[in-house]
Amino acid sequence: MASPGIERLMAIMARLRDPVTGCEWDTVQTFATIAPYTIEEAYEVADAIARNDLADLKDELGDLLLQVIFHSRIAQERGAFDLAEVIAGICDKMERRHPHIFRGAEDGGHHLWEQIKAEERGSKGTSGTLDGVAIGLPALTRAEKLQKRAARTGFDWPDPSGARAKIDEELAEVETAETDSDRAEEIGDLLFAMVNWSRKLGIDPEAALRAANMKFETRFRAMEAQAGDSFVGLDLDAKESLWQVAKAMKTNCSSG
Repeated sequence: MASPGIERLMAIMARLRDPVTGCEWDTVQTFATIAPYTIEEAYEVADAIARNDLADLKDELGDLLLQVIFHSRIAQERGAFDLAEVIAGICDKMERRHPHIFRGAEDGGHHLWEQIKAEERGSKGTSGTLDGVAIGLPALTRAEKLQKRAARTGFDWPDPSGARAKIDEELAEVETAETDSDRAEEIGDLLFAMVNWSRKLGIDPEAALRAANMKFETRFRAMEAQAGDSFVGLDLDAKESLWQVAKAMKTNCSSG
């Protein structure tokens, strides 16, 4: 039986989706139209965590939970499944993937988790190494997952040096590309190679780029604050000077 809070949220969603008395926006939504909001809410959860804002994290987790309720309600209306089945499914999966915790098995750990996942993919008719890597993942994250899957078969550089050399090779191909479409393809290969090198160094490329974005945003805002309304009209040399000041401000704060 669901908790009172979950029951209340389910009732709210049922009312919003009522075809006669419901909300005109909610009633016309589908899995496809809601999916972008689901992804956005997951990112906002990650953002709250990155900012260590627990109050915001609480709100964002609620928004993400609402997405689960929303999709489950649409499925229930179609007679496919309901929230109870979603919850039962994930409970069964977690117990199945942790036999050393829930079933008294002697062996366990991450290696068994991966083995069980592979067996589950096989039972679904997806036995290929790369099957099941969601297309909707952020590109950097999906590249890393594809590479990790391939590495399990032995298709991997033995150390980071091979991955690093591949970056130089791909960069040269970008520079010699003759058309826009060729350049776009080679840039994609270069980014894929960068992800591979990051993986070999033990660095999460998605997290690294997210941190770089935040650093750039912080420094750029500091530049605008220094220059005020005159910022846009400054030449590039003046903007570069402001950038160096912004970098120094961060360094000084870090050392202090």
